[in-house]
Amino acid sequence: MFYWLMKYVVVGPVVKAIFRPWIVGRNNVPTHGAAILASNHLSVSDSVFLPLLIDRRMSFLAKSDYFTGRGIKGWATKFFMQATGQIPIDRSGGKASEASLNTGLQVLGSGDLLGIYPEGTRSPDGKLYRGRTGIARMALEAKVPVIPIVMVDTDTAMPIGQSVPRVVRVGIVIGEPLDFSRYAGMENDRYILRSVTDEIMVALQRLGEQQYDDVYASSVKERMPRRN
Repeated sequence: MFYWLMKYVVVGPVVKAIFRPWIVGRNNVPTHGAAILASNHLSVSDSVFLPLLIDRRMSFLAKSDYFTGRGIKGWATKFFMQATGQIPIDRSGGKASEASLNTGLQVLGSGDLLGIYPEGTRSPDGKLYRGRTGIARMALEAKVPVIPIVMVDTDTAMPIGQSVPRVVRVGIVIGEPLDFSRYAGMENDRYILRSVTDEIMVALQRLGEQQYDDVYASSVKERMPRRN
């Protein structure tokens, strides 16, 4: 109830009126049943615009830091994350990664839509980077299709490090579902997981025509100078 209230009464109408977002391929999202929505990741606002523009409820796996901030800003961030259906996860690796996988599988097991950013983090420069194989494992274990989604100009509306968005029209392009049923029972084969992940990233690159760099975005961020 809270999710729908925020989407259709409190947050949704305001965001749509200000940013006038457009969407292409809405019919590629199934009307029922579980699926993974695999999106490029340009801005923190990606997790706001996508849920607002598709008809079904969806959940994103979001880093737990968004839910633990202090003060008014921390409370507001946590409130907004919950309102947009995001689920806190620990992305530190190891057992935390396994817990994140299980959380995603629970969402899919309930027949719901799960949003994932295969790159694992926001692109630091607008390029599309190498995907993490967790998305492939979820798709094969849950036996669900993967729907490629490209966010357009959300990085212009809200660049990394900026807390107040610019009024820029943003868009979403949704591609046709990818079927990986041919790999049934092979979710523990790391070569298959890499192949499936790469196929998803190719679909995203073709859909959005982003420049692709076959390295992890997190590695690029580590090499960049820290901002003051």
